[in-house]
Amino acid sequence: MKRLSLLSLCLASMLVLSNCSKDTAKPIDTAYPEINTSADDTFPKQCSIIKRGEKFIFRASVSDNAELGSLNVDIHHNFDHHTHSTELEECNMEAIKQPAKPFLLIRNITIPTGQKTFQASAEIQVPADIDPGDYHFMIRLTDKEGWQTIKGLSIKIQ
Repeated sequence: MKRLSLLSLCLASMLVLSNCSKDTAKPIDTAYPEINTSADDTFPKQCSIIKRGEKFIFRASVSDNAELGSLNVDIHHNFDHHTHSTELEECNMEAIKQPAKPFLLIRNITIPTGQKTFQASAEIQVPADIDPGDYHFMIRLTDKEGWQTIKGLSIKIQ
């Protein structure tokens, strides 16, 4: 009788524990976030021209399947013709030159927590006394899981 009770207890425990083992874990996010620069109001676009001493508004749409994380823009000179371009269209390049006073900007743009889509916008002032020429405008978007997408645009500052 004691043996039957122990067997019954073991079987009942297995039944209870098997019902608790359902996998309720959140699915793993493996999708890269997206940067959309194709809308008409997006700026800059590949080969855009920006004037020294003026300001412009950076605009782009960003999205992710789960949740957006951080957004960063980086403007730096391309006087040596290095490349990070992610665009097929090639821009007219000036001759290779040494920088004297190149423009460098690195700015984080805050995305509110919990967003899957966001219309990024930031006013950027271009100093009047910087070297004109070929520059890169880099957009880096990271989602909450750490997946990153980079959009590299070639621009010209005159």
